[in-house]
Parts: sequence; C-alpha cells; structure tokens
Amino acid sequence: MVKRNIVLLDIDYITHDEKAVIRLFGKVKGGESNDIIAIDDSFVPYLYILPLEDIDKCIKDINGLKEEGEIEFTKLEKVNKKDLQVPKEFIKMTLNHPQDVPKYRDKIWDLNSVKQLREHDIPFYRRYLIDNALVPMAELELEGELIDSFETVDSDDESLEILKLSCPPKTANTDFQEFRMMSFDLEVRNPHGMPNPDQDEIIMIGIDSNVGVRKVISTKGDEFDDDEEMDFIEIVETEKEMIERFVQTVKDANIDIIIGYNSDNFDFPYLRDRAKRWEVDLDLGVDGSGLKFLRRGYANSAAFRGLLHVDLYLVMRRYMSLDRYTLERVYLEFFGEEKIDVPGERIYEFWDNGGDELKNLFKYSLDDVVATLKIAMETLPLNLELTRIVRQPFFDVTRMSTGQQAEWFLVRKAYEVDEVVPNKPNMTMNNIRERGSNSGGYVKEPEIGLHENLVQFDFKSLYPTLIISKNISPDVLVTDNISYNAKFEDFETGYDEIDSVLEETPSEDLDEEDYYVCPEHFFKFKKEPQGFIPSAIEDVLNERFRVKNRMKQTEDPVLRKSLDVQQQALKRLANTMYGVYGFLRFRWYSFECAQAITAWGRQHIKKAMKEAEDFGFKAIYADTDGFYAKYVPEMKKE
Repeated sequence: MVKRNIVLLDIDYITHDEKAVIRLFGKVKGGESNDIIAIDDSFVPYLYILPLEDIDKCIKDINGLKEEGEIEFTKLEKVNKKDLQVPKEFIKMTLNHPQDVPKYRDKIWDLNSVKQLREHDIPFYRRYLIDNALVPMAELELEGELIDSFETVDSDDESLEILKLSCPPKTANTDFQEFRMMSFDLEVRNPHGMPNPDQDEIIMIGIDSNVGVRKVISTKGDEFDDDEEMDFIEIVETEKEMIERFVQTVKDANIDIIIGYNSDNFDFPYLRDRAKRWEVDLDLGVDGSGLKFLRRGYANSAAFRGLLHVDLYLVMRRYMSLDRYTLERVYLEFFGEEKIDVPGERIYEFWDNGGDELKNLFKYSLDDVVATLKIAMETLPLNLELTRIVRQPFFDVTRMSTGQQAEWFLVRKAYEVDEVVPNKPNMTMNNIRERGSNSGGYVKEPEIGLHENLVQFDFKSLYPTLIISKNISPDVLVTDNISYNAKFEDFETGYDEIDSVLEETPSEDLDEEDYYVCPEHFFKFKKEPQGFIPSAIEDVLNERFRVKNRMKQTEDPVLRKSLDVQQQALKRLANTMYGVYGFLRFRWYSFECAQAITAWGRQHIKKAMKEAEDFGFKAIYADTDGFYAKYVPEMKKE
C-alpha cells in the first residue's frame, strides 16, 4: 500500500467491466511532479425518489418494474433528507452505471406512486467531487496500490503512475498551487480569406510559457539566422514536423494548463484537421489519448485528459464588458498598450513576400502568445479561486457563466446541510412562471449638464446584504398571500411543498415580528429558520470579511495579492447569487424573491437620497445601489 499527495487537475469516468470507474488526473507533489492517474471503482451512481404518499407502496412498485425486467438497480433504501428545509423520507436508488439514470428515469417517474425524481441530472464525476468534498486544483491525499497498467491508459510516459485507490481521496490543502502554463497560437496561410483546413496550411505555431519556453515554430526563417532579435524562431522542414514539434514541446515542458485565444472555435479544430491530414497524433492527454471535443453549455470545448485547456476568449466574454473581444482590444484594456497587429486578410501576403513583412509576421505571432500568457497570468488566479470555492473542475469553471458557478456552489452547500437539490424548472414550468418582468433596481436619469464637486453614496454589497437581513429565500417565502402563485404538484421542481415550511398558520394570523414584508409587492418571508440561500451567502461574505482582514494584517506582497484574488472571487459569487433568483433555469428560481430583493433595494436607495437631501445633497444620478449628489446649501434642513 502506498500513499501519494497530488494536485488534482482533472477528473472523468470510464466504463471498465461494465462498471463506471472514476479517474483522477494529477501531479505528484514534490520531486519531479510526475503525472499520476488514480482509479476509483468504489463509487456508485444514485438518485432520490420522492413518493406521492405511501413510501412502501412506492418501493413495491419500483421492485415490480425490476421483476418485469423494465429497469435494473442494485439497492433501494429509505433515507431522511431535507427538502426546502422540510424533513422528508426519500427513497435512495443506487444503480449499476451512470447511463442507467437517463435510461430508466421516465419509467420510474411514470409510476403513480412516484411524485418526483431528484438529483437525477448531476453528472457522475461532479457527484464524486461533491460527495467526497474534493477541491480541484488543490492538494489531495491518496492511498492505494500502484498497478502497471489499466484499460484506456496508453501513454509512453515512463514516469506516469497509476494508483488503484483503496479508500476515497481526501483534500489535504486548499491553498494556491503553482501551475506550469503555456500559451499557443496558429498562423495560417489564407489567400482565399477565411482559412480552410482542407487546403490552407499552418505556417507558424507560436508558444510562450511561464517555464522558460518561448518560440515560434515555422518552415521559414532562414533569412533571419544572423538576427539576434529573431532567435526565437525554430525552423522545421514541413508542416507535419511543425505539428510534431509542437506536441513534443508541450510534453517536454510537462505543462499543466495550455491556453489559447478562441482556441475552442479555431486553433484546436484547425490543428486537429491538419494533424489528421498528416497522420500526426495529438496525444497530449496524460493517459495517451488525443484531442476531444466535449459539450459545455451551447458549444464544443477542446479537451485533453489531464492537460487543462483554457480558452481565454470565453473567459474575457464573461468577465469584461467591451465593444469588441479581439486579443488586441483585451490586451489594450488590461495593460494600456497596443500589441503588434497584422491584418488577418494580409497574413498570407506577409508570408509570401518575405523580408521585413515576414519579420513582422514572426514578431506578430510571438506577440500573440506573449499577450495571451500575460492576460492569463492576470485572470486565471480568479478562476482558480472560483474553482476552489465552487469545487467543480477548472476546465468546467472557466466555461461556466457566473450563474452556473453560483448554482454549483449551492449544490455543494446543499449536500453539506443534507438538503435534496431542487430540479431545474422544465419548459412547462417556465411558461407558468413567465408572469411579467422584474422591475429591477432604481435608476434616476442623470441631470443634463456639467456638474462639479460631486459626492458618491454607495451601499456596500446591497443585494447580498438584503438577502441576508430580510431572509429572502424560496424555502421561507409565505405563498398563501400570493394570488397568482400556482400550485406546482404536477411539475418536477419541488416548490409545491414550500408552504409546509410555514407550519399550518395562515399568514394573516402571523405576528409581524415573525416575518419580513417587502414593499410594493408585500411578499412575506419568515424570520426563522434562516433560509438556505441567505445562509450560503452569509458564509461567503463572512469568509470575504476574514480574507480582507488578513490582507490588512499581512506585509507580504505575494500573500496580499493572493488574498485579494480570493476576496474578489467571493465578492463575485455573492453578487451573482441575487441575480440568478430571476433566471428561469436556476434550480432555486423564485420570481417573488427576485422582486422582493429589488423592491427593498429601491426602498433603500430612495430613502438614502431623501435623507441626503435633508443634509443639503441633491441627487443628480442614481443606479441600483448608489447615487451621485452635489451640495446645495439652500436644501439643507435646520
């Protein structure tokens, strides 16, 4: 039996002997940081079944399906869980394989004794991370037996270790780790406009890294042999050799994260097609596998097993608001300087003409990867910190919207407090819920003119604070005073049970000390117990407060920068969670909660503006959580 401490980079599952097997990809801590694949065949898929009334009859009906050969499963057991804080008895069904869940789901749901299926749509590898409290990109403790080989592992890396786990892994250290990163970019000869991989060759592959590798691989460049400024050029004979050198360079540098800009949509698909033409294996996966395209959201994402690919273009689209998202535009926004640029439609001319134009093209190719890496060094720490908080794979987190990040954070928190996660609303539910738009935050149009000597009033974390202070959460919402609120027994979300949190007391008989009533809409929220989402947001804000205190106390600039990234990630997560209440595909969607938050927000800012006027400050512009005002002495009340 051996023990290993590793940094967890990636996770997936494969089928071995008709059984789902989890694979953890990482780097062994210490020494040469060798690659390792940990195998765990002990984890099993499961889902929860909420019976309509009689749980024993429900179990009997499910067993009947099995006896008839309609479904297969390994175990049924009664479990006590919380559903929107209401204690309930569920049936936990354990299955043979993750693919059995969608295969048998409808047959189980069609039983008259079944009310709902829950947690049937959580991917198997994500379930593994949640149930074992693992933190991707952090340090894990593993224990097991080293084996010589395993199905689907076909790597020529002699230092690769394969460890068959004897017990579940444990998170050992959640602190920031150091990662070996490399950026890359293709230049393509494109005389016909948009490059076509069937006919247009790759002419340059630029590479930069944080491990000392910086170069442009190309079939040209001899004319610059005596130019020290151009010593970054590595010359090869053919396009095939160029691709092979790129693959070998990534392997030799033992890279953890490979970074491109629009590489999901262009660079990797193009490289795949050209490599296929020349029969070159892009076998950069730790297990020896090649390039795959995985569905993430509405797009396909280029992936290698154990080598993380980040498309910075997608990251920038989610984290910056710009008129354009070209690499040049983003670089200018970050660093206030322009990078070298060559018009895309003229790349083939620069290539064909040689001389100074070719020299500029080489510089442009190098500058692309240098700029990409610089942007990555600025932005990826935030994404790494979000990965630590959300606890889903880094590859996935960089492709999630902020709302998805918030939802997976809440899924994890629900598991920790023994809550069964609500289902995503279905389209039928969406139609019911589309009952008008939320009014949003208060906006006062700016007064026309040039204003001087302004003061700014700003509420600190207004909406997250309101959610906590007013306990705005669907599990403590009083629904019996909402005339248009449908009862959702026929749908799958679980919100039909929301009233039972309120015991059996009609809202009109409740003492006002027991609940909060929002202005304008008069929705009521119980003061106790604390709602699930207010509790989660409070944890986030408390953690941010602790991190900011550590920032003030430390004199270490490296630690201060690391802590600043942590508090930024926590702030982003807290600010996101109020907005997703109004998102129709959010598991904890609540139109009433979304309206209540903005109603209280409007009340607070209007009240603050009125009080400011009493002191002689006239608001000239307001937006959501703050306003600008100028001092007008005659307005001041004595």
